[in-house]
Amino acid sequence: MRQLIFAITLLITLGIFAFTISRIIRYFSFTRAAFPVKNFGARFRVMLNIAFGQTKIFRMPVIGFFHALVFWGFCVILIGSVEMVIDGLFGTEKALKTLGVLHDIIMASGDIFGLLVAISIIIFLFRRLFLHVKRFQGIEMKHISHVDANIALSMILLLMISLLGMNAAYVGYNNASGEPGYGMYPVSVILSGLFTGMMPSTIRTTYEIFWWAHILLIFVFANILPYSKHFHVFMSVPNVFLSRLEPLGKLPNMDNVTREVRLMFNPDTAFTVPAADVPVERFGVKDVEDVTWKNYFDSLSCTQCGRCTSVCPANITGKKLSPRKVIMDVRARMKEKGPGLVRRGKDYSDNKSLLRDYISEEELWACTTCNACAKECPININHPTLIVDMRRYLVMEEGSAPGELKAVFSTIENNGAPWQYSPEDRLLWTKDLEMKVHSL
Repeated sequence: MRQLIFAITLLITLGIFAFTISRIIRYFSFTRAAFPVKNFGARFRVMLNIAFGQTKIFRMPVIGFFHALVFWGFCVILIGSVEMVIDGLFGTEKALKTLGVLHDIIMASGDIFGLLVAISIIIFLFRRLFLHVKRFQGIEMKHISHVDANIALSMILLLMISLLGMNAAYVGYNNASGEPGYGMYPVSVILSGLFTGMMPSTIRTTYEIFWWAHILLIFVFANILPYSKHFHVFMSVPNVFLSRLEPLGKLPNMDNVTREVRLMFNPDTAFTVPAADVPVERFGVKDVEDVTWKNYFDSLSCTQCGRCTSVCPANITGKKLSPRKVIMDVRARMKEKGPGLVRRGKDYSDNKSLLRDYISEEELWACTTCNACAKECPININHPTLIVDMRRYLVMEEGSAPGELKAVFSTIENNGAPWQYSPEDRLLWTKDLEMKVHSL
């Protein structure tokens, strides 16, 4: 009966999760292509360094250390969760005990990390509730964002409490009943003292309660994550693997513009492909169907930590730009428009757009493309590429730009240079200069 209940619960969990992920995958089908994914060796090294090594997190050494503990703890505890799923399906207990010493190490590590993660989460909750950290604030951080973070952190704390309770009851039951136990539990051995004097049957019931509480919390948490900012639990590692490998200062060219430039240099190629076969493409980004799949992946992976905004020179000097808001707006806009795109196709319009309805021109033109945000992002989100693409739409589709830029564009068109005088007059400044010529 226990196995049947567990199997039904697991199927429901996987079904809901599959439905959610399938919808997100359909949203990806409406985005544009990005860079080709290659150089897997280099990507793997970046993933090990930044995602698993948490190197960017340690730019803030104290709080970064606690965050790294949480990440590493999840990696270890995940193995124990897999064992619990096997036990639940097949009615076994400690199914991975055949691993011997390795199983002991895994269980001991999970037990220790359970305590360390719980302590870290308590610190995180204290900071959010009482310290009012500046980078957690901002126009984009609405009340629901803070509630979402607190709920997720509270669930992680409950996961760790149930894990330690389950391990402590397991050790306590083995001590009280004399049955052999599998695995090492350095923290729970101490906690098992709470069960001293209790009947073995009572301790076993307590173990079962903690076991079910822990696994059900995992199932619920897994299905809440895709709707939460903590979706980065799933998305951050692949996002780092898929991050751009080029230097941060390099902005990608627009393929449709590059094609036209090449035709200008070699007009004969204009007749190699019929014009009808070349689809008319929008220049830049106006709405979510114009962003690349990587832009949308970034928005799903964003931890909303605010490190990007906290180092943005435009934001620091009081301008409206917040790189975090730009990325969050992509996710929010796809959440709003995505269902309509799924039902009616890519031609669907709700008379709104990412540009202006979510992100203003003032925000976009405040960006200095210094790449401080991308440099600081712990999961390698590249904000400037998206901002520049939205600028490209404004300039190339609408002819909209600040007056200073329009003057530069005009003089480049008329004079071939950004300065407001003709090419013939460019050397007039040298007319009255006295230059000595030295003989060799």
